[in-house]
Amino acid sequence: MTPLARFLDPANVSLKICGIIREDDATDLVALGVDALGVNFWPGSKRYLAPEEAGWLAGFAGRIARVGVFVNAPSALPLRLYRDGLIDLIQLHGDETPEDAAAFRDAGVPFIKAFGVRTADDSERAGDYGAAAVLLDAHAPGVYGGTGKVFDWAVAVDFKRNHPDLPLILAGGIVPKNAADAAKFVRPAALDIASGAEHSPGVKDMEKVRRLIGCLKPDTAPTSPMPPPMNNDH
Repeated sequence: MTPLARFLDPANVSLKICGIIREDDATDLVALGVDALGVNFWPGSKRYLAPEEAGWLAGFAGRIARVGVFVNAPSALPLRLYRDGLIDLIQLHGDETPEDAAAFRDAGVPFIKAFGVRTADDSERAGDYGAAAVLLDAHAPGVYGGTGKVFDWAVAVDFKRNHPDLPLILAGGIVPKNAADAAKFVRPAALDIASGAEHSPGVKDMEKVRRLIGCLKPDTAPTSPMPPPMNNDH
């Protein structure tokens, strides 16, 4: 199984560490067996990596799923980085429409569509995109990810029920303290974590990553519904 297929496989809850800006951190994630890393190519992010500085990503091909995160970007940049072998998967984390995503569908390039959610209505168009997976994050108008806020995980459970064939990635305020609960309650294909796995923006904390991995061991089994913890240890 390829790293990308393993990352999106709904049979297990995998782990994506987002906001990678340093090659050394990527090397450590591979050594720890993390399933995917995310690189933010949106200039407004405090974890921004300039495309011209991302050449080192080529060395991680086949070792870990490499996700490029873009916000309302013209399709040319993500398609170029994909075709240059720097990323395996595109994440559309802005206000992109199904029409905006057509360039990726037409090119046969896999992509994730992210939604900031408050209620199930916020993700009701997810099936219109033709995405390889959907990412649900906390709703924050004008802020594209990285809020560190937890949303109502019952919305994610409802999404899974309504879209059983579409892999779900859960984000938003997930840290070692609540990762096991997130995995048990939602059973997503993956957890997506940025601030919950770092010392400071873009500088990853491998001890936190180890703790997160420990939360996702095979004995993490479904339990009866529980309310999501609304606090975290930032």
